[in-house]
Amino acid sequence: MHLIRKKRVLGPNLVELEVEAPLIAAKAQPGQFVIIRLHEKGERIPLTLADWDKDRGTITLVAQMVGKTTHQLGLEYDEGDVIADVVGPLGNPSEIKFYGTVVCVGGGVGIAPIFPIARALKGAGNTVIGIVGARTKDLLFWLDRMEKVCHELHVTTDDGSFGQKGVVTEPLREILRTRKVEHIWAIGPAIMMKFATLTAQEFAVPITVSLNTIMVDGTGMCGGCRAEVQGESKFACVDGPEFDGTKVNWDLLLARLSTYKEEEKCALERYLAQVAEAARR
Repeated sequence: MHLIRKKRVLGPNLVELEVEAPLIAAKAQPGQFVIIRLHEKGERIPLTLADWDKDRGTITLVAQMVGKTTHQLGLEYDEGDVIADVVGPLGNPSEIKFYGTVVCVGGGVGIAPIFPIARALKGAGNTVIGIVGARTKDLLFWLDRMEKVCHELHVTTDDGSFGQKGVVTEPLREILRTRKVEHIWAIGPAIMMKFATLTAQEFAVPITVSLNTIMVDGTGMCGGCRAEVQGESKFACVDGPEFDGTKVNWDLLLARLSTYKEEEKCALERYLAQVAEAARR
C-alpha cells in the first residue's frame, strides 16, 4: 500500500501526486515509469516518473484524467488515501551524458516526464533549451521548474493564450535553423512526437522519443505495448520506453493507440454515470 502524501490540481483534469514509495525513489532515473493499480479490482496503468525524493522516500506522478482509472484517481483519491500497488522503476533510463546543446520538448502532460530528463542533462554539463506547449494556458504547468533546469525556455499554446501561439514544432524548427543542436528529446502525444521527429529529420539532428503505448504488465509478458521500430517489433516497457524517433513506425503506433477506444469510452461513461448518480443521492 502506498500513501498519497500530497495532491495538487495542476489544471483541468490534471493532478499531481506525491506518493510514498521509498524503494522506487531510491533507484529511480530519468525516463523511467511505474505501473499503478488503485485497488484490488483495478486495472494497471503506466505513469512516467516526474520526480522523486530519495530522502523523503517519495515519487511524484502527474496524471491526466482521460480514462476511467485516471478519473477515479483524480476524483476519488486524496491526501491520506492509499494506492494498492505501485511497481517500478520500470523501463530503461534516458541516456544522460554530455552532448553539447540539447533541446527538450514537452507537450501537454509530457511536460512532467521531460522535466527530470532536462534536469539530468543540465547536470551533465549540457546547454539545455526547453520547449513546452499545451492547447491552452490552463493546461500548462511546472513552468517554474522547467525554467530552473533549462538555460532558456520557449512556451507555446495552440490558442495563443500564453507564450507563442502555435505548436511546439514551430520554435523547434527555428532553433534548429539558427543553432547547432546535438540531440533532441520529445515527450507528449504520439502525433506531437511524430511531427517533432519529422522536424528533427529536416535538420539531421538525432531525436529520442518516449512511447506512450498501450501497456498492461510492464514487464514484456503481455505484448500489448509493442511498437514497430526499424521494422522490428519492440516492447516499450522493456526495450524502451525511449527510442530513436526516426525509426518508429508512427502510423502503426497511432493506429494501435486507438485499439480499445470504444471500450475505454464505455468504461468512462459508466463510471461518470455512477459518480453522477452517487452525487444525486
